[in-house]
Amino acid sequence: MDTAGADETGEDAVTGRDAEAFDAFYTGSSRRVLHQMYAMTGNLADAQELVQEAYARAWQRWSSVSTYDDPEAWVRTVAWRLAASRWRKARNGVAAILRHGPPENTPEPSIDNVALVAALRQIPEAQRRAIVLHHLSGLSVAEVAHETGAPEGTVKARLSRGRAALAELLADTSLAEVS
Repeated sequence: MDTAGADETGEDAVTGRDAEAFDAFYTGSSRRVLHQMYAMTGNLADAQELVQEAYARAWQRWSSVSTYDDPEAWVRTVAWRLAASRWRKARNGVAAILRHGPPENTPEPSIDNVALVAALRQIPEAQRRAIVLHHLSGLSVAEVAHETGAPEGTVKARLSRGRAALAELLADTSLAEVS
């Protein structure tokens, strides 16, 4: 094993070129991943923290992550796994929100975004993740299957059921506003 670029912890030293590549990757993908995680979690503050931690982990492993076919998918997967872990520890998340309140200087979401996120919260997690990755992230069914570890047929079923559930939930919302 070549350790010429490794520091005393055994991790590769980051070069200036690596830092520039990571900066370009972060600049090009962070807003998109943030929006995707917001859609998946339904909470902007949580999404910001998850994405920040996922990018911090990507930076720590950038010499490996940068060689992946889709580093953004790696970041999104790490953020999703962090979210799943956070949901298992929901009491701590609620306590933090009560302690710190909502983030300051956050623009108000549009009524459509609020309705969509509220509807997404009401469908099963697997359907929500498939919908967000396919429709909001623009991934193909095959890419969603690869990222989630589910067969393509399962992803198609989740998308179909999720769309049907969202259509019903969003139709109820629009009818309630009209009447």
